[in-house]
Amino acid sequence: MDVEDMSPLGTVLSDASVTKILHSGDYDIRSLHRDYGFQFENVFDTSIAGGFLGSKRLGLDAILKEYLDVEVTKDKKLQRSDWTDRPLSMEALTYAANDVRYLGEARQNMLDRLAEKGRSTWAEEECVRLSSVRFEPRDEETAFLRVKGSKDLDGRGLAILRSLYDFREDEAIGKDRPPFKIVSDSVLVAIAREPDDEYSEIKGIGWWGRSEMRRRLNKVVFEAKNSEPVIRPRNDARRGPHISHHEREMANQRLKDLKQWRKSLGQTLELDPSLLWPTSSLSRLARLPEALPAEFDETEVRKWQVKEFSESLACCLKELS
Repeated sequence: MDVEDMSPLGTVLSDASVTKILHSGDYDIRSLHRDYGFQFENVFDTSIAGGFLGSKRLGLDAILKEYLDVEVTKDKKLQRSDWTDRPLSMEALTYAANDVRYLGEARQNMLDRLAEKGRSTWAEEECVRLSSVRFEPRDEETAFLRVKGSKDLDGRGLAILRSLYDFREDEAIGKDRPPFKIVSDSVLVAIAREPDDEYSEIKGIGWWGRSEMRRRLNKVVFEAKNSEPVIRPRNDARRGPHISHHEREMANQRLKDLKQWRKSLGQTLELDPSLLWPTSSLSRLARLPEALPAEFDETEVRKWQVKEFSESLACCLKELS
């Protein structure tokens, strides 16, 4: 069935009086904004809530098990199927329904626990930030350079990574799935680093290690190996002002100490340290500790973080000075 007018859905998504319950909704929000211009208001994300409750595993199955003691059986065949095919089978419809069936109950359970821990406003602010994300077109020519681990590759490895990255994008479009669900960045980097190794032995390669896909990968890698090496562009604007070797060593040590402060805080609260203060902010403070007040206005620093931890951070910086 083709639906030509999607505006009624957009009206609901932007209605602040209607709570939209998602799980790891970043990709969905960006995709709906990209395809239809939809904007979200009043979002609750169970993955975000789980993070602030100290859950170690944040997949939907794990969240439902931990908070509702519900186990949802997932058919691996359906996970890999082409969801653009219509009509969907009854099994596929049941699979999709189970993905959202328990979200309302999970939300209420998690809201109660967040309130008990005094972290309701933490999750609320994070969900507001999530609702405001928008699709931003990437520079397709250099997007592969942002893959974690690409900095360790030489020019030939970067050429292979670029081809693999483009290949994954095409696969994602064809299967209507986010690229990270096709195969992880770490697999792309592993192949680019050692293109002559046996792909099937790479951790996390999944169905990319099967014979048919392996033949396609071999072709992609072969062509990339015989192309011109990639020269990584220099971005001098991000280098910041020149500092001496001694100043750089001091900043590096200060950053290690600031990360230890955050790690200790995370251990006390039983939370992932990355939730407690942005690494980018700590990096700036490592270079300019006196700039702490200005950090409170940086977009990546949350209001709840400032309220809860700015005093502790200030004390840490004072001890390091």
